[in-house]
Amino acid sequence: MQHIYEYGWIIPLIPLSIPLLIGVGLLLFPTTTKNLRRMWSFQSVLLLSIVMLFAINLSIQEINKNSIYQYVWSWVIINDFSLEFGYLIDPLTSIMSILITTVGIMVLVYSDNYMAHDQGYLRFFAYMSFFSTSMLGLVTSSNLIQIYIFWELVGVCSYLLIGFWFTRPLAANACQKAFVTNRIGDFGLLLGILGFFWITGSFEFRDLFEICNNLIADNEVNFLFVTLCAGLLFAGAVAKSAQFPLHVWLPDAMEGPTPISALIHAATMVAAGIFLVARLLPLFIVIPYIMNFISLVGIITVLLGATLAIAQKDIKRGLAYSTMSQLGYMMLALGMGSYRSALFHLITHAYSKALLFLGSGSIIHSMETVVGYSPQKSQNMALMGGLTKHVPITKSTFLIGTLSICGIPPLACFWSKDEILADSWLYSTSFAIIAWLTAGLTAFYMFRIYLLTFEGHLGVQIQNYIGKQRIPFYSISLWGKEVSKRINKNKSVNLLTITNKQRSYFFSKKIYPIDDRATNVIRPFITIVHFQNKQFYSYPSESDNTMLFPLLVLCLFTLFVGAIGIPFSQERMDLDILSKWLMPSINLWPQKLNNSTDWYEFVKDSSVSVSIAFLGIFIASLLYKSSYSSLLNFDLINLILNKIKGGSKRLFWDKIINALYNWSYNRAYIDSFYTMFLIGGIRKSAELIHFFDRRVIDGITNGFGVIPFFVGEAIKYLGGGRISSYLFFYLSYVSLFLIFLLAFADFF
Repeated sequence: MQHIYEYGWIIPLIPLSIPLLIGVGLLLFPTTTKNLRRMWSFQSVLLLSIVMLFAINLSIQEINKNSIYQYVWSWVIINDFSLEFGYLIDPLTSIMSILITTVGIMVLVYSDNYMAHDQGYLRFFAYMSFFSTSMLGLVTSSNLIQIYIFWELVGVCSYLLIGFWFTRPLAANACQKAFVTNRIGDFGLLLGILGFFWITGSFEFRDLFEICNNLIADNEVNFLFVTLCAGLLFAGAVAKSAQFPLHVWLPDAMEGPTPISALIHAATMVAAGIFLVARLLPLFIVIPYIMNFISLVGIITVLLGATLAIAQKDIKRGLAYSTMSQLGYMMLALGMGSYRSALFHLITHAYSKALLFLGSGSIIHSMETVVGYSPQKSQNMALMGGLTKHVPITKSTFLIGTLSICGIPPLACFWSKDEILADSWLYSTSFAIIAWLTAGLTAFYMFRIYLLTFEGHLGVQIQNYIGKQRIPFYSISLWGKEVSKRINKNKSVNLLTITNKQRSYFFSKKIYPIDDRATNVIRPFITIVHFQNKQFYSYPSESDNTMLFPLLVLCLFTLFVGAIGIPFSQERMDLDILSKWLMPSINLWPQKLNNSTDWYEFVKDSSVSVSIAFLGIFIASLLYKSSYSSLLNFDLINLILNKIKGGSKRLFWDKIINALYNWSYNRAYIDSFYTMFLIGGIRKSAELIHFFDRRVIDGITNGFGVIPFFVGEAIKYLGGGRISSYLFFYLSYVSLFLIFLLAFADFF
């Protein structure tokens, strides 16, 4: 079976054919390509499925044989220097390949329906396939320079996908913010790569680890310089995986289509930073300062992401900060040296978070069929609620994903997160306390999202049920088509029209009827804040089967994927699939933490973590599912203050809670700080330099040009044409010169 490794190079190339064929088709046969556009989604899924089967086959062989395979060939040869390209097949590569392909397939299937009415359908699938190619090329790279090339391609793809709806100012700004923020980290990554090449003379991982470790052991290299280069490498991972302080791009990336959010936040872009640190862990582990710094950044990100998620009203932004916090757990595990725990949580979190993001897309998709909701409100959890009986499948799958992220057994994330929490006690007591506290915060804000979305009353309180009737109506576009309604005295809808003057189009002027998806219910209602008059309401309905199928598949992964890493004692290590899978990589360096687990210790630790999670769930249920008034006052401030009685006491808590709430809702003011001091400071510096350039540099240059003009202008009046005047000035100059010479003769 050795020959199958020889074809590992085709893993990133198979999905590349989709964007190439779409581009050629649009160039040569544009009409046919557009008319057969649904064909491309099938081909995208088919090719990525082939890659998935190939990756699974490689993984099975690795588990059975505990082998690592690498193949390289020379690309550039200059004297003694040879730049090699190739591919590396090891447990880390196979894990990432399976994650990318499985989640990618589900997202592609989901996107076929989600993007069906978008005129950028072909462009979307071309971008998605190129994104998959870039990520697969990244995880199979055999050296640092090759990783950097695919690293930048991933950044370009994320820019294109986040800004997919580029005519929307928010989307355009979001993709620019993501691109620029990642370039900061990528610049550090490039400097780190060049620094280690200067130290070791190689870009290859195996040579880099061996040479650098020997130089450090023999004290033949400046340890401070090695630490600096390692820190620069880590900077690239900080930006790509949205770690503090370069996390600011992540919530804004939600302006892209929801399938993109699922792909970026589950198994691709944000996982690239975790992959890079895991790949370079044999190098980092011999530099204690870097390991401590990685764990410090991880624990700060864990707590910051959880606290910023508490007050978010946008469902996708809340999930984005959840992703940030969970990535912090993975980075913390890597900084502690717990390689297995970090990759285990990477696997479980990928499927759980993909399930949650696709579930949020199903919710948003159904809410957009509700007349009266604008796109800015369709993601607002305050205008949701009561969706349980309208979207039962989405609700059930979303609940399973929520429980998994909360760490409730026996779901996937329970096994991996609990392992990280247990390892944190062996590393640092303070870090462990923060990590366990954040586990409770995670349960709180995740159930807050779930309760505000599905439980209680429908986001706008409905009264006076009248009845149901079926009428055709049109989808509320993401671009804000305004609907004019004419309603008779009997409060029944006579006509629902969209006039030409009120249309706001993006790609096409075609209106898509969706009366076969929506059940119109005539119910007058009073909104929470936005509407004061009685309007007509249409219930949201469950998504189509092509959107529900990926949710059900990811739900199965969330239920059972944790079984691969259930900890066993040393006597039953043969049942631990994940440890057997990772054994070739783990054997490359000594682990700092022992991952073997005694069942008594495991049950004791897990009971505490589960209790903390249930406490967070209980508090969220108490605040967000207690009464009718609590549903109206969904803000955390009002919810808590309504429980407090008394004047001065309430005023005291009012100030504290307002400050905490505003701190969380305004993203800890970090974006404002960057805008004020970094962006503002750069602009002020640019203005100062511009002023100096115009007034000083250009002033001196222009001055040298003006002086001869004035001198020449003055001298021309001395030429009167009379010889006597010339002689007079000549003798005067000679006399002055002689007087000067005689007066200073002693100095010459």
